[in-house]
Amino acid sequence: MPAAEEALNRIVDDLKKKFGDKVLEVVIEPKKIAKVLVAPECIKEVAQYLKSEWAMDYIKGVTGVDLSRLPDKPQEALEVIYHVGSMSSEDLRGVTFSLSTKVSLSNPVMPSLTGVWRGAEMHEREVYEMLGVNFEGHPDMRRLLLPEFWSDKPPLRKDYAVPGRER
Repeated sequence: MPAAEEALNRIVDDLKKKFGDKVLEVVIEPKKIAKVLVAPECIKEVAQYLKSEWAMDYIKGVTGVDLSRLPDKPQEALEVIYHVGSMSSEDLRGVTFSLSTKVSLSNPVMPSLTGVWRGAEMHEREVYEMLGVNFEGHPDMRRLLLPEFWSDKPPLRKDYAVPGRER
């Protein structure tokens, strides 16, 4: 087993041991990526742990997904995914660790991780703007891409209707 895959497996095993039933789901793609879904109330603690104990020292991106219209199992939730990596760990260079959580579609609020990874600031602003997730504790939660006067639904929500393309 390659060193990166072994390291990802060790991280996942360690998170399961430390955070127990707060780790809700794990997916590992050999040699490439591990994704761990955690309860929203502990995402900040898990992020700090990944940074301090596993040298996950930089953020590659933050994405969000509206799960309300999945064909097989729709959920009234938005999933927020932090893609992080390590510059300081030889074993983890070139791999991505995805830390995710789900927030309610009707009240999409979660803690900001800018205190853990400063580079998350603009990414969280984009997720706020495009999906409507409010990041508590974010240093500058204002629009990034859309006009300041935008008053419609967030455009990446599944229930958003593009003007002129209504069905």
